[in-house]
Amino acid sequence: MEYSIQELSNLAGVSARTLRYYDQIGLLMPLRTNEAGYRFYGVKEMELLQQILFYRERGLRLEQIKGIVYEKDFDMLSALYSHLEELEGRKQRLERMISIVKKTISAAKGEKKMSDTERFEIWKEREIRENEERYGREVREKYGDASMEEATKKMMNMTEAAYEKIKALEKEILLCLQAAVAQGVTPQGEEGRKIVLLHKDWLGMWWQNDSPKAHCGIAKMYVLDERFTSYYDGKIKGCAVFLRDAILYWVKE
Repeated sequence: MEYSIQELSNLAGVSARTLRYYDQIGLLMPLRTNEAGYRFYGVKEMELLQQILFYRERGLRLEQIKGIVYEKDFDMLSALYSHLEELEGRKQRLERMISIVKKTISAAKGEKKMSDTERFEIWKEREIRENEERYGREVREKYGDASMEEATKKMMNMTEAAYEKIKALEKEILLCLQAAVAQGVTPQGEEGRKIVLLHKDWLGMWWQNDSPKAHCGIAKMYVLDERFTSYYDGKIKGCAVFLRDAILYWVKE
C-alpha cells in the first residue's frame, strides 16, 4: 500500500512541510517520486515515521534519531521495547507526581497530615535516577554496587533541609567554576581550593565513599566522560577541566 504525502500527513498528524524537510535532510525519504514530483510512501516508510515520532516524543534531536534509525544493526522490535520502557517509566513518574499533588491538596484542606519526607519524595527519586544515569555505571565498576546503593539510601533518607542544601551547593559550585574560568584564574589558586572544598561537601552529602582516592577518581571522570563534561561546560567551556585540575592539585590520593 502506498500513501501520498498528503495522505501520510493526515494519517500521522505531521505536516506535509515537515515530511518534505525530513526528505531533504535524509531522515525519511519517500518510496518513490513520480514525474510530477509528488512523493509516495510505502509501509516501511510509514513504520520508520512512527519510530521517528517515538524518538521525538522522547526528546531526541533529529540528528540523533537519524544516527539511530540508520544504524546497520537497528532493530525495529528492540526499538519498540525501548520506547515502551521509557514511556512506562514516564507514566510511573507522572502517577507518582499526581499522587503527591493529591496528598498535598488533602493536607492543605486539613483532611490528613503529610510529612516533609512525603512532600519531597518524588524529587529525591528523580535525583536518584539522574545520579544513577550520570554516575551509576562508573561508580559500580570502580567501587562496587554497595557504594552506589549507599548513595541511593542516603538520598532517600535526606531531610528537606539537606536536600535543599545539596541543590544549593550544586548551583554554587557551577557559578564559582564559571566565574573562575571567565576570570582566567588557575585551579591551583585560592579560588580553586574553595571550589574543591565545596565539591567535597557536596560529595559527602550523597556518597559515603568520599575518600581522597574516590574524590580524585570522580574528578577524572568529569573530563573523560562527555556527559559530565557537557554538564559542567554547559555555559562556559573549561569548567570540567578546571574542576578536575583543582581537585587533583588540592586533594592528594
